Amino acid sequence: MSTTPDLTLWGAGTSRTIRAHWAMHELGLSYKVKPIGPRTGETKTAEYTRLNPRQKIPLLQDGDFCIGESAAIVAYLSRMYSTPERSLIPEATRDYAAWLEWCFFVVAELDSTSLYVMRRHRADALGHIYGVAPEVVAQAGQYFRQQLRHVEVALMDGRQFLMGDQFTSADLLLTTCLDWAIAYGVDICDNAHPYLERIHGRDAYCRAQAANVPVAPITPVSATV
Repeated sequence: MSTTPDLTLWGAGTSRTIRAHWAMHELGLSYKVKPIGPRTGETKTAEYTRLNPRQKIPLLQDGDFCIGESAAIVAYLSRMYSTPERSLIPEATRDYAAWLEWCFFVVAELDSTSLYVMRRHRADALGHIYGVAPEVVAQAGQYFRQQLRHVEVALMDGRQFLMGDQFTSADLLLTTCLDWAIAYGVDICDNAHPYLERIHGRDAYCRAQAANVPVAPITPVSATV
């Protein structure tokens, strides 16, 4: 690991980009920001397409290495830059496996299968692109609440975080989904509220929220391909 990493994060202003900002603040990393937005043309420029042919944000540059997908960026940072003083990943083999299970569960069941389905089909979100479908949105919200039972049961034993006393990037991913669900008017389990209150009080979370705000309003630009 480089003692002076050269990190650049592309992307700001979304529930996915905040994950990478937050992870780097938790780890105390210095990084540069390219606050481009989605569906603005900024991800379709020749420069960005060379870095990320998928034309999505966020994207992390670590020297000459690039990695996309918000959860993958968080996992990479957790593995690459955690230290004994600042760690987002458990060390023991079985704890690591449990951490992986939580991360995959959050990304697959809560995010892509539930919340993003709602986003795609809400009239006030991406429904104008993918089709407004109130019944699909309602079913996706119901599925989210069903799957959140896994979180509810885990928190019943009074643990502070998903992995017990250690805050990990699994909590980071879960919090972004809980915040997103609340914004969409989806009820969350009762014991998730004090859990969220604890995490919202973290300094790194507050600094990431500020970092995730674009320096100027994101407006469409002409794409260069």
